[in-house]
Amino acid sequence: MSTLKMIALAGLVLPAAASAQDGPGLGEPLTAEQVAALDFVVMPDGSGLPDGSGDARTGAELYRQHCLACHGENGRDGVSDALAGGHGTIEGPVPEKTVGSYWPYATTVFDYIRRAMPYQEPGSLSEDEVYALTAYLLYLNEIVDEDQVLDRATLPAVRMPNRDNFVWAFEARQGR
Repeated sequence: MSTLKMIALAGLVLPAAASAQDGPGLGEPLTAEQVAALDFVVMPDGSGLPDGSGDARTGAELYRQHCLACHGENGRDGVSDALAGGHGTIEGPVPEKTVGSYWPYATTVFDYIRRAMPYQEPGSLSEDEVYALTAYLLYLNEIVDEDQVLDRATLPAVRMPNRDNFVWAFEARQGR
């Protein structure tokens, strides 16, 4: 039975002007300012990083406020993914994919936190808070010192332990 026949049997009336191009009529269009606030990309080389800075000492308090409930004490044993530990497990039978064992670029950690965290209110952290949380996660994974300040100049210089295990698998086709 067609959808229109089922709708007719259910006693529902579709507006005559309704079409797929009109969409479902849900939500509201974004303003240019709303789009600009979300239209950012941080690349592995650091291009796109905003102004701001933070260190792990500041990040530790922010972590307790925004991250502990999901990711557990010291980035382990939470209800969500572990963020710390797992060093040396990637090539083993039970790899632990944490920030320190798996992620190839520190800038990607920053970008993810900035876009998606905290879970209950993504995008609510200031640039300084995102730098501080990134520093804290890198500190928990023994990648940076507790007092190292991360900013748009220093963050791209952080060398992640698993960086060399990511390779570009795409090869350009000849003649295209």
